[in-house]
Amino acid sequence: MQDLINYFTHLSPVMQALLATTFTWLLTALGASLVLVFKDMSRRWLDFLLGFTGGVMVAASFWSLLTPAIEMSEETYGKALAWIPAAVGFIAGAGFIYIIDKIIPHLHLNANISEKEGLKTTWDRTILLVLAITLHNIPEGLAIGVSFGAVAMGDPHFSMAAAVALTIGIGIQNFPEGIAVAMPLRRQGVSPFKSFWWGQLSAIVEPIAGVIGAVAVMYAQPILPYALAFAAGAMLYVVVEEVIPETQRDKFADFATMGFVVGFVTMMALDVGLG
Repeated sequence: MQDLINYFTHLSPVMQALLATTFTWLLTALGASLVLVFKDMSRRWLDFLLGFTGGVMVAASFWSLLTPAIEMSEETYGKALAWIPAAVGFIAGAGFIYIIDKIIPHLHLNANISEKEGLKTTWDRTILLVLAITLHNIPEGLAIGVSFGAVAMGDPHFSMAAAVALTIGIGIQNFPEGIAVAMPLRRQGVSPFKSFWWGQLSAIVEPIAGVIGAVAVMYAQPILPYALAFAAGAMLYVVVEEVIPETQRDKFADFATMGFVVGFVTMMALDVGLG
C-alpha cells in the first residue's frame, strides 16, 4: 500500500484523479463482467450488495468528506462557525443532484417502466436503468477528484493516504454497482455482452467528474471545504433517494440493512486505518 501511495505522490493531481477514477470504473466493469458467467443473481444478494453500496457512500461522506471540510474551516471561521462551509456545500451538492434527478430521464433498478423519472422520453428501459446508476457515479467521481485536489493544495487535514483510501472504498462499492446494472438487464433478455457493456458504461462518467473536481479545487483553493461537502451532499442524496429505497422494495430489507452496516464499517476502517 505504501508503494502505491508513493507512486501517486509523484503524479500531477489531475493524473492522480484520472487514474483513481479509472480504477473505480474498471471495478464497475469487473462487477458487470459476472453477467458473462452467470445469468442471474438472487434478489437477496442484489439487495445486500446495494445496501453495502449505500453504507460505503454514507461512511465516505462523513469520514472522508464532511469531517475534513469542517476541520479546514476552523482556522478561518473558528470552531463555533466551522460548520457553515460544510452546510452550504452539503446543501448545494444535494440540490445539484435533485435538479439532475428531475431533468435526466432514468429508471430505478427494480421499478416498473411506468415509474420512470425525469423529463418525458421514449428511451427504452435499458438506457433508463444505466442513466440511474450513472447519477450515482457523478458524486463519487467528484469526491475522488476533490480529495486529490485537496492533497495537491497541501492542506494538512487531507493526506494522500486518505485520498487513496477513499478511492479504494468507492472502487469496492462500484463492483456491486456493476452487478446491479448488468444482472437486471440480463434477466430481461438482453444478451450477456450487451448487459456487460451497459453495466460498465454506467461508470464512465467517474473519470470525467474526477478530473473536474481536481481542477476545480486546484484553481480555486478557497472552495475546498465547500467542494468536499458538495460531494458529500450529492452522495447522501443518492443514498436516501435511490439506494436505500431500492433495498426495501422486496422481502430482504433486513439482509440489505446488514449489507449497509458491512459497507459502512468497511469504509470507516479504510479511512481511519489508512487516512
